[in-house]
Amino acid sequence: MKRSSGIILPIYALPSPYGIGTLGQAARDFVDFLVDADQVWWQMLPVGPTSFGDSPYQSPSTFAGNPYFVDLDTLVVDGLLEQAEIDAVNWGDDPACVDYSTLFEKRAALLRRAYERGWKRDSARVEAFRAENASWLGDYALFMAVKSHFDMVSWTEWPDEDIRLRKPVAMARYRELLADEMQFNVYVQFLFFKQWEQLHDYAREKGVRLMGDLPIYVALDSADVWADSAQFVLDERNMPIEVAGVPPDAFTADGQLWGNPLYDYEAMEADGFGWWIRRVDGVAKLYDMVRIDHFRGFESFWAVPAGEETAREGRWVKGPGMKLVGTLQNWFPQLSFVAEDLGYTTPEVTALLADSGLPGMKVLEFAFDSRDAGSNVHMPHTYAPNCVCYVGTHDNATIMQWRDEADPDDVRLAMRYLGLNDREGFAWGFIRGGMASVAELFVAQMQDYLELGADARTNTPGTLGNNWRWRMTDGQATPELAARIATVTRLYGRGD
Repeated sequence: MKRSSGIILPIYALPSPYGIGTLGQAARDFVDFLVDADQVWWQMLPVGPTSFGDSPYQSPSTFAGNPYFVDLDTLVVDGLLEQAEIDAVNWGDDPACVDYSTLFEKRAALLRRAYERGWKRDSARVEAFRAENASWLGDYALFMAVKSHFDMVSWTEWPDEDIRLRKPVAMARYRELLADEMQFNVYVQFLFFKQWEQLHDYAREKGVRLMGDLPIYVALDSADVWADSAQFVLDERNMPIEVAGVPPDAFTADGQLWGNPLYDYEAMEADGFGWWIRRVDGVAKLYDMVRIDHFRGFESFWAVPAGEETAREGRWVKGPGMKLVGTLQNWFPQLSFVAEDLGYTTPEVTALLADSGLPGMKVLEFAFDSRDAGSNVHMPHTYAPNCVCYVGTHDNATIMQWRDEADPDDVRLAMRYLGLNDREGFAWGFIRGGMASVAELFVAQMQDYLELGADARTNTPGTLGNNWRWRMTDGQATPELAARIATVTRLYGRGD
């Protein structure tokens, strides 16, 4: 990997009009900002549809795109919507915060109008798109149509057991009953991927590369589990036997109970990990590099009996290791991977990372623990070049929030180590420290370049209701900011 740098900004956090960031002009403007800032990488969070809790890491499909990200202005230009139809909707009065309830209530009606106007016109291209994505698109379209039919409850609670268990007669009946809703879902995906390809082409032309995020697990309430239950550890009614989580640690006495179904790795290995190959083929069409979330789960994972209220009673189960990682590397030589190797590590996890040759992650917010000053593996003087250095990830506080809430001894250690001063600014001192490190790639959240505090935090793990909402507003990504970023980027040899 070439020495370079990038910025984390989720698509939803772009300053697009109409309540949420989209794949339209604001996305291209951010690409231009990255070019002016001499940044090579735009790192995003997962771009799939969201469900309860609004988390991009709990999606009803690992393959589909988020309908909220379809740009409405582009649909006007394409003759699928009229501007007056968009302007008639009250999208809220806080451009710095996503209002998911408004989007849920208002967005689908506009997309349906676009579908009604474009389905016949675009039929040939839609059919080509359908054929290209046949491995997942039909199941996703039916899954979402049946969910809508049953008032969006989880498929595990659908009142018709036959469609819940995918009995052939029921599948045929619902395909006929919900044919129009299925076509609508297909068309929205056609629009998403058409706009994504246009954005990706624009980024390539400008020399900007896209970095995505691959959650290790998929949501239980997803087309992936419903349509391919043999890939997961489920009982005879397709309900989980054990679920995913992480064990108790110094920060969480009960551990973290994620609730995702676990993979049946024996079954997956028997067919050459075909499900994973199809999954990564999907992200390879979107991104130039992919961060593999919870990489340590490939070595061993924490399995918790279904029905437990905490993750305390789990057990470690051996994962597929290099059998799977090597398979993906061999299948996708054109795709770069980053291993999110944070959390509970062991010599076995360290060995898997070394065997894979993938760059791991270092996080500056984790570096300055005054109890082990000088030996912390996140301190820049301990790095080997084959890693990615972050100020903080989407799960961390912004660096200004960290300054205000961390142990004062840790903050003082950071100030001594990085030589922080008021003239440069606290956030920019951390950015300089990461830029100057030997890590081949350095990445910071846009919030840290903007020197924002707790109100701009992306996600607080283990909480619901106030995550995935912060948005950048018009005028924050200024030419002056881009020039300042470019100056420090070039100073430490990360620019083109």
